[in-house]
Amino acid sequence: MKKIIVTLSAISLSMAGLSGCANMNETQRDTGMGAAIGAVAGGLIGAATAGGNKGKSAATGAAIGAALGAGGGYLWSQNMQKQRAEMEQATAGTGIGISQTTDNQLKVDIPADVSFDVGRYAIKSNMRPVLDRLASTLNQHPVTTVTIIGHTDSTGSDAVNDPLSINRAAATRDYLVQRGVSAQRIAVDGRGSRQPVADNSTASGRAMNRRVEIFIAEPAQQR
Repeated sequence: MKKIIVTLSAISLSMAGLSGCANMNETQRDTGMGAAIGAVAGGLIGAATAGGNKGKSAATGAAIGAALGAGGGYLWSQNMQKQRAEMEQATAGTGIGISQTTDNQLKVDIPADVSFDVGRYAIKSNMRPVLDRLASTLNQHPVTTVTIIGHTDSTGSDAVNDPLSINRAAATRDYLVQRGVSAQRIAVDGRGSRQPVADNSTASGRAMNRRVEIFIAEPAQQR
């Protein structure tokens, strides 16, 4: 038990060190903090549920917890970095945002002026080349999974906005499937107007809120 306490205390101290490291970017700090937190939690669970060798169980739990905590279950591999570079090149100058999330997903943020007209879910012509490139990238990296989230502005009721946001996500999925991406890799959801990123009281803000977000992830443990 003393060894467990010493080990977990050391991990806790490493968390404090990571939070103050000036040479690490935000993702690296989040990954390190996640690993440390996961290790502490895993170690405690391992010790609490051990049968005979609590020290060994705590160490095993800490290792598993660190792996899960580091990436939220996702890997940021060379393949993921390559996909990001490809999408940044494909979307340059379009207003589409490409970023890495703190849990190691690649996020493609497609605003309304590129994707859909007001109140519609038919894909606009200027969105198709972007989705064509995305489909090609996804087909080259079949281990990744895709989640597509549709959003609307606050105009109209939830009865209108909720299905509209889902239909936008589904239309995006169907386009990718038509270009060879397996439907089994893609999950869709709609958030209606509940997750705005801008002020719905202005026309420009409402345009920013009418959007589709595509999350591409490489699971840490392949299915």
